[in-house]
Parts: sequence; structure tokens; C-alpha cells
Amino acid sequence: MQSGGFPWLTFLILLPLAGAGVLYFAKDSSARIIALLVTLADFLLALPLWWLFDPSSSQMQFTEHVTWISSPPIHYSLGLDGISLPLVLMTAALMPLCVLISWNSITTRIRSFMAMLLIMEAAMLGVFVALDFVLFYVFWEAMLIPMYLLIGVWGGPNRLYAAIKFFLYTLAGSVLLLVAIFVLFFYGGHTFDILALSQATYPAALQTWLFLAFFAAFAVKV
Repeated sequence: MQSGGFPWLTFLILLPLAGAGVLYFAKDSSARIIALLVTLADFLLALPLWWLFDPSSSQMQFTEHVTWISSPPIHYSLGLDGISLPLVLMTAALMPLCVLISWNSITTRIRSFMAMLLIMEAAMLGVFVALDFVLFYVFWEAMLIPMYLLIGVWGGPNRLYAAIKFFLYTLAGSVLLLVAIFVLFFYGGHTFDILALSQATYPAALQTWLFLAFFAAFAVKV
């Protein structure tokens, strides 16, 4: 199922989701404190990864692997390397700051706002640690929902226009990403395993088109 014993990455993802669930039963007056405590707890949970990570190893670390769907082969597969580790730590560190920065500026639907922040944190962390392309895509798309609501409900005067434009642009990018993933699936040996696909051989022209598709999808989201 996993290496290293404790499922660090699953807990990092589930803790903000649990916090969002708690906010459903909380009052607006306590929503800020709950969100701050949850994001701080997630950051403290992420910190040991820095010391436990072995920089001399080229292998994925803190891996977790559970079969999700047998056919086609889709797995709940997580792991960290030297690139994703700082991104996870940065995300976990930024979220308490997001709560603090919005402490006084958000005055309506505070509980819902904080819940959206926590759900978005879970999805962002999932994107950085997913080792299965379908799981990656699920986390990638899951970010759209809280982002759309954050823009559309708590945005500026033109928030509805901005939210619709955001949705349409990211939808186009998501379609390109999905197409690229399925092309990799068929050319890479009928697997969604990111590590296995990275070892496969692809024609030079296909590599160019796949790069452009992924680049466009990521650029739109950025």
C-alpha cells in the first residue's frame, strides 16, 4: 500500500477536507479560527517531510499505492520527489497566510469562504503528489470549483463576468489536458501511472504535440 509506514500525504489532503466538513456545522463567528487552526495543523504536518526526505535518493518517497479501478487500471497513487516537496511545503505555508489576509476583508458568508479555501488547499496538495494521471486530473479539476466560487461570490464588481471567463478558459485547458492524458495512455502501454509513462518511448513529433497540450493547459490555469 505505501512505503514509510505513516500515510503522510493522505493525511495532508484529508485534513483540510475534514476542516471544511467541520465548518459546515460551525458558526460564522468561529469559522476564521477553525480555518486558521486547520491550515496551521496541515503546515505542521507537512514540516516533518522536509527532515524525513532523503535528498540522495532519486526514487519517489512517502509513496502510497491502492488500486482504485481495475479496468482501466486507475490507482490512488501518491508520492513526493525533490520537485514536489517544496511545492507541497509552500502550499501548506501559504494557506494560513490566506486565512489571515482575508480575516477582515471577508465579511459575508465567512464560513463558506473558509471552507472553499480548505477544499482548494486539499486539491492543490493532491495535484503535487498524485502519481496517477486520472487522480491528478481529478485533483486538477477539483480546484476549479472552489476557485470559481471564490471569484463569483467574493470577487470584485465584475465578479460574475470574471468567474464565467475563468470557467470557459480553464475548461478549454482541461480538454487539452484530458486529450493529452489519453494519448499518453494509448501510446505508453495502457497505463495512467505517471512514473511508468515517463519511462516509455514516444515519437519526436508526438512529444512536441503532447508538450504543447500540457503547456497550454497549465498556462491557462496559471
